[in-house]
Amino acid sequence: MRISHLTIRGSIMTVLVTMGFLGVLFGQPNGVAPEPKFTELSSEDRARLEQQRAVVATAANHQLGAMLTKTKSDLPILQRIIDDRVFKKSQTYELQCLGVAFGDVLASELPLRWVMVTDEYGTDPTLRFKETTVQINALTMISKRVERDEAVNIFELLRLTREQLADHEKRNH
Repeated sequence: MRISHLTIRGSIMTVLVTMGFLGVLFGQPNGVAPEPKFTELSSEDRARLEQQRAVVATAANHQLGAMLTKTKSDLPILQRIIDDRVFKKSQTYELQCLGVAFGDVLASELPLRWVMVTDEYGTDPTLRFKETTVQINALTMISKRVERDEAVNIFELLRLTREQLADHEKRNH
């Protein structure tokens, strides 16, 4: 199935968050969101992410005989897990685990790191861009698309995330 560039671009634009910078925070009245509060991961937060990584590592091993490395080399494995529908769209937790594994790839490729963010929606792990308020909600990046029956091309998601962060840097320097 061929996905138009505009569909993918439109999808990635829902992933990047900051005031005036395309956001994951859907339905913000007047486009104004309260400033998010970032904190370092606690040992419990790190353990939760490790448990989620283990779900994907087990699937990769059992389904494909593959090991995850938290690097770009994981992309074909993660894409195959998505394409083979190893996790059904009703398996939100497992799909969010895929988001964590993909987030690890993003963090290895881009100046992003896992932190906790607290905003009007609660407290969740997110990828923070440098010391800015820009965050990538990797946890739900894949699950929301799968649940909406959208095609997911994680190679494009990486490319477009890189492009959007570079555009943000240019606008703010």
